[in-house]
Amino acid sequence: MDLTFTEEEEAFRARLRTWLADVLPKLPPKPAATDWPGRRRHDAAWQRMLYDAGYAGLHWPVDAGGRGATPTQHLIFLEETEKAGAPYVGANFVGLLHAGPTIAAEGTAAQRARWLPPILRGDEIWCQGFSEPDAGSDLAALRTRAVRDGDEYVVTGSKIWTSHAEVADWCELLVRTDPEAPRHRGISWLAMPMDAPGVTVRPLRTLAGSTEFAEVFLDEVRVPVDHRIGAEHDGWRVTMVTLSFERGTAFVGEVVACRRVLAELARTARANGRWDDAVLRRRLGRLNVEFAALWRLTQWNVSEAMGVPSGRAGSRPRGSTGGVPGTGGSVFKLRYSHARQELYDAAAEVLGGQALDAAHPWVADRLSALSYTIAAGTSQIQRNIVAERILGLPKGR
Repeated sequence: MDLTFTEEEEAFRARLRTWLADVLPKLPPKPAATDWPGRRRHDAAWQRMLYDAGYAGLHWPVDAGGRGATPTQHLIFLEETEKAGAPYVGANFVGLLHAGPTIAAEGTAAQRARWLPPILRGDEIWCQGFSEPDAGSDLAALRTRAVRDGDEYVVTGSKIWTSHAEVADWCELLVRTDPEAPRHRGISWLAMPMDAPGVTVRPLRTLAGSTEFAEVFLDEVRVPVDHRIGAEHDGWRVTMVTLSFERGTAFVGEVVACRRVLAELARTARANGRWDDAVLRRRLGRLNVEFAALWRLTQWNVSEAMGVPSGRAGSRPRGSTGGVPGTGGSVFKLRYSHARQELYDAAAEVLGGQALDAAHPWVADRLSALSYTIAAGTSQIQRNIVAERILGLPKGR
């Protein structure tokens, strides 16, 4: 990969900076963390601004409604929006980072036309219905049943840790359509409307006090067959596509955010006298190198996801169909999860007594960081993927 920037890419960066400087001061204040309807409106309005300016789905293929930007432009966008303090995708994250890319890669022309434009405009919010109470990280052990009844599936079961379910319009839902098949077969990926009869949402309160997760109970919910993405019983393969996006490219903006927090930690440590601690300085220095390496791995993974051949990262033809992240996403997700936890442990050390102040944003982030070794596949699962699919080690018994 050539990590230098062309004149065209620097011009793209300059235009983006100018646009951000113009629009960000006009944004209304962010709603309270507990006001999810308000946060949905706020996040959807920001997504619409991106859409109107041509920045929504920047890296999506043109035939999926995106701009067909190069991986380098995508990374510039992530860097500049984070540095400018622009809103993150927020409530839109499942649709923009998981469901939308999966539908773009696996959906029919009619499905792409139905669901991708509303995601890009911020008109429709998605949640993820993968995890189940009795399955834990063993996704293949899911029990939610979908019985075919003519042109519909009748779905019964429950899901847990369903992100943004209480404000979502759609759910990317994994169901078992053939209970007699081996555990990794007989699964299907459905797009389920959250307002369908039989859907009950019960919010869950996290350690940090927020309610972005929920339990979802499904009591004979009818979902049209044409809402299935991919072939019947082929949902495990489609799910691997979804998880590749979730692990491979969905965290890229957060790496930039962590690097910004690290710089703020160093400034705070200098201001409050903790910079005199040589052990702390070494810790922050090592984290600086760690996140720099993770950013380079991010660049590699994004390039791979966009189908870039060896050579320059930005060389993919404009508008060509992007690929799907590879197993390198598991390498990134594994290390990033632990590095994020180490970052906020260091933040607690820098803050001293303030680390007990729940109102401090770093304290809330530290509590949130505890979930990263579980979310999007536990660290144990990622180690298995790295061992078996990258290193070629035999499967454990």
